[in-house]
Order: sequence, then C-alpha cells, then structure tokens
Amino acid sequence: MPRSAAEKLRRFYDQFEGEDNVLILINADPDAIASAMAVKRLLWRKVSGVTISNINIIKRPDNIAMISLLGVDLVPVKDIVKDSFTRFVIVDSQPEHNEIFSEYPPNVIIDHHPDTGASAPFVDIRPKYGATASIMTEYLRAAKIKPSSKLATGLFYAIKTDTDNFVRQTLIEDIRAFQFLYRHSNLHLIHKIEQSELTLDFLKYFKIALANKRIRKGHIFAYLGPVVNPDICVIIADFFMKISSVNWSIVSGLYRKKLVLVFRNDGLRRDAGKVAKLSFGQIGSAGGHKSMARAEIPFTDLKKVVEYKDDKKLLRWIINKVEKKAGKK
Repeated sequence: MPRSAAEKLRRFYDQFEGEDNVLILINADPDAIASAMAVKRLLWRKVSGVTISNINIIKRPDNIAMISLLGVDLVPVKDIVKDSFTRFVIVDSQPEHNEIFSEYPPNVIIDHHPDTGASAPFVDIRPKYGATASIMTEYLRAAKIKPSSKLATGLFYAIKTDTDNFVRQTLIEDIRAFQFLYRHSNLHLIHKIEQSELTLDFLKYFKIALANKRIRKGHIFAYLGPVVNPDICVIIADFFMKISSVNWSIVSGLYRKKLVLVFRNDGLRRDAGKVAKLSFGQIGSAGGHKSMARAEIPFTDLKKVVEYKDDKKLLRWIINKVEKKAGKK
C-alpha cells in the first residue's frame, strides 16, 4: 500500500459512491467502536447512509458506558437486513476472526491485528500499530477533518486502552495520534468511562479466581467455570498482572460451549500470542500480541483431549499445555 496518508484516503474513498448504504461491522470493544465512529465521520455526506453493527453482545460496563456517553448508535447484527446494504466495512478485525464476518464480504478492512491474509478491494492492516484508532486518526487528519469532542474522546480512549497507557506494543504514530486527539478530547468523559469497569455481578468471579488460583514461578492460573461474559476473564487477567511477582496471567472460563482462555504477560519474556497459538492453536483458534492473547476451544474438540467437566483436571491440563510453551522463567 502507498505510504502517503492522502493516497490511502483517496483509495479508501474510491470504494464508495454517493448512493451506497454502508454497513460497518465490529466486534465491539473501545478500539472497534471508536474506529467505526471515525469511518462513519469520514463517509458523512459522501454516501447515502452508514450503520454500525456489533456482532457480539456488549456486557462490559465500561463499553456500555462508552457507547452511552459518546452517543454511539449500534445495531446488533441479528437485526441487520443484509440486502439493504451495498458496501461492507470491517474495522479492528479481519474476516477470519469470527465466522459472522464471512457472511458479509468486506469492501474495506482496516485493522492493527496480525495479518491473517485477509482479502478485500481495500485492505489496510498494520500489525505494529498499538490501536486501529491510531490508523483512523491518520485518515481523519489526511481528510483535514477536525474531530468532534465525542469522536476525539472515543479515539483517545481506544488508544489509551489498547496500548494499556503505552505499556503494550506502541509506535511513534500511536503517540502522535494520542497527542493530536488530546487537544480535542473530553478528559472528564474518559475518566467516567474508566470508572465503569465492574458490576456487582462480576464480584463473585473474583472470589472464584482468588479461591482457585494456582501460582507457579511467576505464572498465575485461574479457572472460573461458566461465565456470563468472557470479558470477566480479561478483567481478572489484567487484575492479576498488578501483582508484583506475577509475570504471566492465564484466566479461563466456559462460555457458549467454548473454553475461553485469556493470556497476559509483562511483555519482557515470551510472546503471549505465540504461546497461545502453540499451546492451543491445534485444537481451537488462538493468537494475539506480545503481551496479550486469547484462545477459544469448542467443547466438541475439548472433550477429545481432556475431561473438561472436571474443574481440577481441566486447570491442570491448561497449566501443563501453557508451561510447555511459555517456560517457567
């Protein structure tokens, strides 16, 4: 792809015509939501209409707060009438990340996750970037669009979240985008979103995690059993990384007939994405970044390798699989 931001913007706009009705598909999290907001702003008055659709059920309190406070209008994918749209855009994801995406052949893909070989008339995938929001900020600047306070706030919060305040993988481009957005953001809104991380229902999972945790030379493992939302695995994995002696956190739970495993590490040792893929990629989907990763294994495949209904056996199996790949240092 040409290096010029203006040239990328031109090629992006070439994918659309004035009568198009555009559907933006996202697996909703802060980066995806903000990036979709940016695409919608870029296409304002250039197409007939733009709809943002979430393929996932949004339950995390901070994501719900972000959507409400920034006034984002989302339509669940189950309510989408596919034939009413002429163009499809995927941001902060790629078709291989979820089978629902395959039902909507994309005209545009913009993402910062590792390239899966995704194909579309327009593809802009930059795995070294800390957030897709940083890429979208470059598009806005190339279009000479001054973002509204809510759009800037969303993009600013997305970069802040996906880079973990620039602790995770980050480029100078992420920092430049962050600095630009800072001037236009509402920091009070960001603080309010950040303070909306938990609900009372989530607290019981902390009790389970603390009671059942296993610590082995800097690695902490916790199995939560059935969860109402896999995001609780993320919250607890991040929580355990705040312990000074922990350099790896692996938290798992059962959700919608799948075992979901969330990986976090300090970014100083083995690559979390590679460890997830080496450990579980042969029996499920797995991957991610250096300090954060995820794996999902359907029950139909899981039961072939472990007695997953026995909590102790399942946790022991997870520990053995991970430690073989991550090492014990």
